[in-house]
Amino acid sequence: MDNDTMKKYTSVSIPVEMYKDLEKLIKKTSFVSVSEFVKHLLRDIIAAGDLSQESRLTPREVEILKRRLRSLGYT
Repeated sequence: MDNDTMKKYTSVSIPVEMYKDLEKLIKKTSFVSVSEFVKHLLRDIIAAGDLSQESRLTPREVEILKRRLRSLGYT
């Protein structure tokens, strides 16, 4: 593999307890690691392209998303 096709990575620190919670959360999903799950979430945030106050989800929207994710097998 040449240098152009190799991906470069950096580390992001999160509290150990949060990491353990994420491990439990992804246990019965298709995600094979916490890193893969976090990358997936960050891609979604980047794709949205806006972190302004107006773009935040309402509590009702969060509940709807949680139900949808559960129905797809994400616990």
